[in-house]
Amino acid sequence: MILVTGATGNIGSALVRELHACGAGPLRGLTRDAERATFPDGVEAVEGDFGEPESWERALDGVRSLFLVSRLGPDAQLIEAARLAGVEHVVLVSSITVQTHPHLGPAAENLAVERLLKDSGMAWTILRPTQFASNALMWAASIRADETVRAPYAETGLPTIHPADIASVARVALTEPGHQGRTYALTGPAPVTARQQAEAIAAVLGRDVPFVEIGRQEAHARMAAVFGDEGADAVLDVTGGDVNAELLAVRDAVSRVTGSPARPFRQWAAENADLFG
Repeated sequence: MILVTGATGNIGSALVRELHACGAGPLRGLTRDAERATFPDGVEAVEGDFGEPESWERALDGVRSLFLVSRLGPDAQLIEAARLAGVEHVVLVSSITVQTHPHLGPAAENLAVERLLKDSGMAWTILRPTQFASNALMWAASIRADETVRAPYAETGLPTIHPADIASVARVALTEPGHQGRTYALTGPAPVTARQQAEAIAAVLGRDVPFVEIGRQEAHARMAAVFGDEGADAVLDVTGGDVNAELLAVRDAVSRVTGSPARPFRQWAAENADLFG
């Protein structure tokens, strides 16, 4: 039995579809609202909440492989619960900032979760993706309202990754040999700037998307309400304020592991155009 946590999220929903399509065997998706989950036929929807430990026991019953995203709940308790339930292999989504910006608080937290997993005695595979293409959804409300997209560091190009590529690598790691004990840094196929992302969205919508670059101070004020002061500073550092060659590097792990090229940002924009229209 494979358990996918966050099964209705950007990565988890794509992973559930891929695992089902490849006939991976018994498959369970963890979601907060099982009645609203739209999983493929034969996929068991189990209701659970990272904040409710009693729900983990039900979800982990009979599970041998687990897909887990770091820092969505009390990771130490989750990993221990998985070990006690007899889980044999965990595929963990961490962050590329563990290796590019280890001094930042969120990166240190991700590294701590990686170490917890490695020390658990279970087999592990760690995925370290860069910036998600789906982060552009923070602009969706503005674009739907024909308002100007306002973003910092407009000309800094990061090798943004399609969440479905993270799911594809996770699917291979969960179902094929040779990936236990491996860590994969995952990126998209090419750098893409914030301005280019807005242009790609405009192209699939067939209309202009006004874009204005803003300074760090204005961006921080907007982000702090969501991420807090430290979190906002960390996000701004890794999206342009403190980039380095390691962060900007395009990597081939997606194609090496899956046998298919990484998807470009414009493909993600086309697949999600209805969210901006």
